[in-house]
Amino acid sequence: MSVRAWWAGLSAVAAINIAIWACAAASLDTAGVQVALSAIYVFGCAYRSFLPVYDIPRICIVDSWASSVLVGRTIATLAELAFAAQWAVYLHASDLEAVRLVSLAIVPLIAIAQLCCWHAVLTTSNRGHVIENSLWGIAAVLIVGSLVATAAQGAAHRGLALAVWTVGGALFVAYIFIVDVPMYWQRWKAEEALGRRILSYAQGFADLSRRRVVSLRWEDWRSEVTWMTLYFTIGVWVSLSLVFASEYQRRVTTAAHRGTESRITGITQNALVSPTCWARKPIAAGPDRMPA
Repeated sequence: MSVRAWWAGLSAVAAINIAIWACAAASLDTAGVQVALSAIYVFGCAYRSFLPVYDIPRICIVDSWASSVLVGRTIATLAELAFAAQWAVYLHASDLEAVRLVSLAIVPLIAIAQLCCWHAVLTTSNRGHVIENSLWGIAAVLIVGSLVATAAQGAAHRGLALAVWTVGGALFVAYIFIVDVPMYWQRWKAEEALGRRILSYAQGFADLSRRRVVSLRWEDWRSEVTWMTLYFTIGVWVSLSLVFASEYQRRVTTAAHRGTESRITGITQNALVSPTCWARKPIAAGPDRMPA
């Protein structure tokens, strides 16, 4: 496969994902927080699909300021925080207290991961990416555990989305700790072995703002193709599925709430109008209670 073909495929999928999000936003009853958070992630991933960037070596496909690492990484940070917030919002609606507690940890974990990523991008040291992706793996373990706990509540809490998320999440965790983190670890150790100079934050900021290496060579992009393809396709589909799942969750909760209100109202109305509830029962006459 050539870089141009891969890039064209990413761009096509990005356009389709934007269309799906637009249809979802137009068709849902309420444009809630999940729709807004998904928009940040979907459009952020689309931008990075149209203008791919390989951060540390400053490699890009389009020679434009819009392809600078500074712009791309800023968009990526906002998108990834939004994606983490989607999971936090979804999990926080759980009936289980433990799952709600887990939801409070997701965004802080990913926020720290973003700081580690910026450290790597600014200094050009892959050590930051080792920690960043490890934190993503830990967050994924917490999410998968929460999904399993939710499914264990009973059949009413199980569904196709939950099953797909659980299996997909387990595969993601395996990929992170078997492939991704070891890859960045090896890169970091190779840097140390070569004694490569690490940039200061100020030097790194100036470098990523201005320097771009335009390349369409497969050799330059080979190591990034797998994770970028999965990230900009399946990752976006998970974001979109959270929108639909949260809307379903909202409707079920609303219906249950209305059902409870209807039952309470019905009982109250029956109590108010039923003569058997308010009529005083006559006292049976006995031998010692004869009328005078």
